[in-house]
Amino acid sequence: MNRRDVLRSGTVATTGLGFGVLGAASPASSAPRPPGRLLRVHTVLYDGVEEQDFAGPVETFGIVPHDQHPIKQSFVTADGPRTVTTAAGIDIAVRTPWSPRSADMIVVPGGGLGPGSAVAEEIRRGVLPKALADAADRPGMIIASVCTGALLLAAAKITAGRPCTTHHAAVKLLEAQGGKIVAARVVDDGNLITSGGVTSGIDLALWLIERFYGPQTALYTEQVLEYERRGTVWRSR
Repeated sequence: MNRRDVLRSGTVATTGLGFGVLGAASPASSAPRPPGRLLRVHTVLYDGVEEQDFAGPVETFGIVPHDQHPIKQSFVTADGPRTVTTAAGIDIAVRTPWSPRSADMIVVPGGGLGPGSAVAEEIRRGVLPKALADAADRPGMIIASVCTGALLLAAAKITAGRPCTTHHAAVKLLEAQGGKIVAARVVDDGNLITSGGVTSGIDLALWLIERFYGPQTALYTEQVLEYERRGTVWRSR
């Protein structure tokens, strides 16, 4: 049996112990995303990307009951299908082409900070920032970042003049490139959602699940993860 199925069964079984009804779909009137509508999430990888930055959101989105709220997740690179080597030296085969028109949301994880970091190398090459800038122009596209992934968005001019956040060590760099820093764990500015360092990617995904599918689904996901959300979610009006 799939591990998530075991966890889901165990979590739902606790409803008689005072945890409430879990896994129930939110009422359509309160769910910003219509029930049953596919959400297509493309997570950007590149050489030197930090594993936790992308694994947190991927795992969190993967727990959502897909029979109620279907989510299709794909890894992509700005260079097209290839093998990416992460910060810890893990090789990941990326098979999905770069295709923003086939995505509803693009998640950009971080990859270190400072000269010689993976993020610095991607900014120097310019391929990924340009691809992100072009993708952000598509109507309806949501761009999200984890940790220093926000610096890649800054290089693409996506965060300029907008509320945003990143790892605390990169805040001054993000601000110097025009970002309006908000001291929050997750900053939601409509079609741009940024989050703080490393593990904040889990909080980012949980907030997006609440935004798309309502608090019941977010609570269910949180309990399966055995994770309690941290910090503040700041949301623009």
